[in-house]
Amino acid sequence: MKRLLDDFRNSDRLLTLFTALSALFGAMLIVSLQRAGTYNYLRPQLIAAAIGTAAAFVTAQADYRIMVRKWYFFAIAAAVLAGSVFLFGMRVSGTDDTAWVSLPFGITIQPSEFIKPCFIITFTRHLSVLKRKSILNKPWAVLSLLLHAAVPVAVIHLQGDDGTALVFGLVFVIMSVFGGIKLRYFAALGGAAAAGLPFVWHYLMNESQRNRLLALFDSGSTAMADYAYQQYQGRLSLANGGLFGTGWMNGQRVAAGIVPEQENDFILTVAGEESGFIGCIAIMALLFTVMLLIILNSKNALTNEGSLLCAGAFAVIAAQTALNMGMVLGILPVIGVTLPLFSAGGSSLIGTLICIGLVQSVRIHRY
Repeated sequence: MKRLLDDFRNSDRLLTLFTALSALFGAMLIVSLQRAGTYNYLRPQLIAAAIGTAAAFVTAQADYRIMVRKWYFFAIAAAVLAGSVFLFGMRVSGTDDTAWVSLPFGITIQPSEFIKPCFIITFTRHLSVLKRKSILNKPWAVLSLLLHAAVPVAVIHLQGDDGTALVFGLVFVIMSVFGGIKLRYFAALGGAAAAGLPFVWHYLMNESQRNRLLALFDSGSTAMADYAYQQYQGRLSLANGGLFGTGWMNGQRVAAGIVPEQENDFILTVAGEESGFIGCIAIMALLFTVMLLIILNSKNALTNEGSLLCAGAFAVIAAQTALNMGMVLGILPVIGVTLPLFSAGGSSLIGTLICIGLVQSVRIHRY
């Protein structure tokens, strides 16, 4: 008990507070949007919050240095999770991918959300070993890092979940920057990506994905009506809230369920209608504070591994936040990325809380 109390004192209590406030705000939005249907989104969210909190607590208690040294356990876990989708994958309502697995008692999980902390740990190990051997910026070493990240990106792309695949790609970039990879390699990667855009457009993207992208630039097209309807209605809900919103549980568009998938990818529209521009800014402030606290923990970590683990947790939250808000505001196409800590979705919430647990482990084991 004394050790637990000491660990609590040594943890980042501000990070715990702002994480809890974010999840609580998200739960309030979920309570309101449940007026639109009969399904109880709050119950699985609360169960996921409890499981995620327990998982984060266990992760925080474990010494992060041991986790990084035993990276192969997490690599195996990630492989099993990814393989389970190809064996037992299913499509759930409101999605266009097969990235879900059904469990007993009607439970469904999205394994890719649990692969994220596994990837952070294995990639931290990879970066730290290369840096310790002073070969981090050798061309073949950078290529090995690229291949490391390409594995989860390719696997998740094959599952049809390109939004999550993009998150992994951004985590790779951010962690590599924090790890000390020189900018010339990113310039080369950007050039290669630009050169490969025609191939991606014609051979990797399907017709629906192409139309979602085209709809962003032609508001009068058929693609706009068919593929950007969700974004159009979402912006109407944001506009309907004005500065201060209609009030909690008073959003008429929320109650009518006009915005498809308002419980997960488009939960920001619920906040926009009921708490207005001020509420959206509050959400951004909460998430920005969580990310800032994680960066401070990365900066203050005593080891390179600790700094990289925090950078990975920051990357997951930052990438998902930017992608989610971009698609809600119509800057990016709809790619199925949840808003961390706010959107309904047990797998997403648990995965995010485990990432927070990694940061707390780095903080606790400084002492």
